[in-house]
Amino acid sequence: QVQLVESGGGSVQPGGSLRLSCAASGSIFRINAMGWYRQAPGKERELVATITSSGSTDYADSVKGRFTISRDNAKNTVYLQMNSLKPEDTAVYYCNANILLSQIYMVRNYWGQGTQVTASS
Repeated sequence: QVQLVESGGGSVQPGGSLRLSCAASGSIFRINAMGWYRQAPGKERELVATITSSGSTDYADSVKGRFTISRDNAKNTVYLQMNSLKPEDTAVYYCNANILLSQIYMVRNYWGQGTQVTASS
């Protein structure tokens, strides 16, 4: 019914930048909140940033001032601009979207497939 496709991961040196994108497609009537989560090896998945349909944002303390979440509602896409990357930011990053489905008008939560981000010298 709905797919979330992520792109933009990769490897950078500490201090570098990456921009992640996540595009939603399928039977979408409206996308409510969208967000980014990450999971490092041996750790639980954690919230990185969220953005509501009206543009209100929230960030984990560990990324405040370095990461910026944004969205393009016309393209059903959410972005994560990551600056001043640190080795501890290394993880698989997942996008998440809370979506009101068209035709059946029910709300479902969807996840992307994940994209690897590595900050290492």
